[in-house]
Amino acid sequence: MILVSACLLGINCQYNCESDLTEKLLEFLKDKGEFIAICPEVLGGLPIPRDASAIVNGGEKDIDLKKVKVRSIKNKDVSNEFVKGAQRVLEIAKQNKVHLAILKAKSPSCGAGLIYDDTFTRNLIAGDGITAAMLKKHGVKVMTEKDLINNKWPK
Repeated sequence: MILVSACLLGINCQYNCESDLTEKLLEFLKDKGEFIAICPEVLGGLPIPRDASAIVNGGEKDIDLKKVKVRSIKNKDVSNEFVKGAQRVLEIAKQNKVHLAILKAKSPSCGAGLIYDDTFTRNLIAGDGITAAMLKKHGVKVMTEKDLINNKWPK
């Protein structure tokens, strides 16, 4: 079973009420059978649209879910919603024996390898989003749509 960020499938659930439909992802999924569409931020209780958010002092290799801080561009603390969403995604992953997650690159929830820093200037730093980090910690292979676009197809 595969988890997929819903925005990559054309569902308008990103913070700005848009999607990032990725044709290569659709091509990849058509031969894989079943998959589950998720949006951790929505599962955590955030609305669509919502303010852009970032992990404060992100880029940590191991995110401590008890200490992680996520703030919106309007300086609202949305840490609880991000953590709750990640925990719900992990529950879904465990219940469905998920082995692979293809998530939205650069996102404070879903980014894997690179995420936006907390300056809201689109600067990138090394690190994982909260959901990506949690899934990796529990043995789920995580990649982004950028991996597919760059022909790094999973086996």
